Amino acid sequence: MNRRRVLAALGGLGMTVGGGYVALNGLGPGLGFGFGTDDVAVTVDTIDAPGSEAGQQRLPVPGRPTLVDLFATWCVPCEAQMRSLRAVHDDFGGRVAFVSVTNERVGGGLTLDDVREWWIDHDGDWTVGHDPESRLMSELGAGGLPFLALADDSGEIVWTHRGVASVETLRAELEAVV
Repeated sequence: MNRRRVLAALGGLGMTVGGGYVALNGLGPGLGFGFGTDDVAVTVDTIDAPGSEAGQQRLPVPGRPTLVDLFATWCVPCEAQMRSLRAVHDDFGGRVAFVSVTNERVGGGLTLDDVREWWIDHDGDWTVGHDPESRLMSELGAGGLPFLALADDSGEIVWTHRGVASVETLRAELEAVV
């Protein structure tokens, strides 16, 4: 084995271990690749649905703690996540902005009406957005769905979670920012 192959193998191993850590554990507090700063603020289109109006939403919501939920209509664990979000939204919705965002592309069988119908079927009652270019997912370093990111009122990401978060975990994290 020559030196180049050894260096390439070590570099690949480092990327695999580091990427695996992020995929399993999220970015960690304070890491959001500039999410929420003026130079890389993310704005998503919003959908007319229960609790949501068609338009645009800057994320995180300026001056307000914001819980971002990345989901997809085909994602079975996202359905379980919606149940947990619904449970805590009743207690925190007045103090924390809840925004759920799908990166699904409209066309080829999926319409915004399909997203709206999924939203209604799963009792969504807060802002729902659409980000087909996956800019938000990229900014947050989300490696899968569902994915949650919580920003404090200054826009700093203080918690991320990949997979379904329990009601208890969500309550504890939301309490910490209100």
